[in-house]
Amino acid sequence: QVQLVESGGGLVQAGDSLRLSCAASERAFANNVMAWFRQRPGIEREFVTAISGNGANKYHADSVRGRFTISRDNAKNTVYLQMNSLKPEDTAVYYCAADRGRSTNIEYDGRSYDYWGQGTQVTVPS
Repeated sequence: QVQLVESGGGLVQAGDSLRLSCAASERAFANNVMAWFRQRPGIEREFVTAISGNGANKYHADSVRGRFTISRDNAKNTVYLQMNSLKPEDTAVYYCAADRGRSTNIEYDGRSYDYWGQGTQVTVPS
């Protein structure tokens, strides 16, 4: 069974950086849209950023644009989320997701995504 495994979360101070990784257990998602979502305390899961299968198309939510960057290395079956200038409001569980039905067009609705990782906690104290 294909799995997505996130890593790289932790406790950091405001203004610090973190890089999250999402490793797929096989090359099943090498041509598919991959995304990061997050769930903040008391808030519904929200779209953060996504990248097309070939890496040419990217979209970032307004709340993270200019601070977060998504990238992928299909040779390593891995997607990354570089998070800079972290804020307390970025505190959340971050989830990696794969959209098996799309390789180019990015969907922002989590219901479009078929596979999810277990999540990794990012905490930025105020």
